[in-house]
Amino acid sequence: MRDGMTLSNGLELRVIGDRVRAERTRRGLSLEDVAARSGVSRSMVSEIERGRKVPTIVVLDRITAALGTNLARLVQPEETTRVVLKRADEQQVAEDPAGWRRRILSPVLPDIEFEFMKTTISPGVDAGTWLPHGERSREYVAVEDGTLLLTIDGEEYELQAGDSLFHDGNCTHSYRNPGRVDCVYYLVADLGDVERNLRPHQ
Repeated sequence: MRDGMTLSNGLELRVIGDRVRAERTRRGLSLEDVAARSGVSRSMVSEIERGRKVPTIVVLDRITAALGTNLARLVQPEETTRVVLKRADEQQVAEDPAGWRRRILSPVLPDIEFEFMKTTISPGVDAGTWLPHGERSREYVAVEDGTLLLTIDGEEYELQAGDSLFHDGNCTHSYRNPGRVDCVYYLVADLGDVERNLRPHQ
């Protein structure tokens, strides 16, 4: 798994691929539909579904955006109990070869597209550009340590430790650490109307 993300629980590529295919099928989308919506080539999506290609976090996030879902749903099982306790060593951590990692703090719940994450970006690292989510999606960012340069639809916002920011999820956004120490921030992503997300684009 050198060329793509690594997962703390060692989840097999085949399992991730099966979940991508299941979410795509549930939404009635073809490989071509997902490719067009995500900007990821049809062949890459197909290779990921077959468990033959290790995606980066950014690539997998583009695919989840096209599916109207989130990364957590592809790397964690769905929970159905009223209380879900996730000890630190049970939380899924995805590491990207570019030099940053995402810890998933929230469980996957039925019919809820919500994700609570802790991200650490190494000094000078650009974590990439993320596609817009659905029309009613929302994101909340709070910086714990370091400096985060957040770009939203081309406009830059520099956040320091203690700063927080809200923005509509339906926009292009990117994250970069311009500083000399690790940047640690929390991100809450609420993808909004699940039924709307399930509808293929017209």
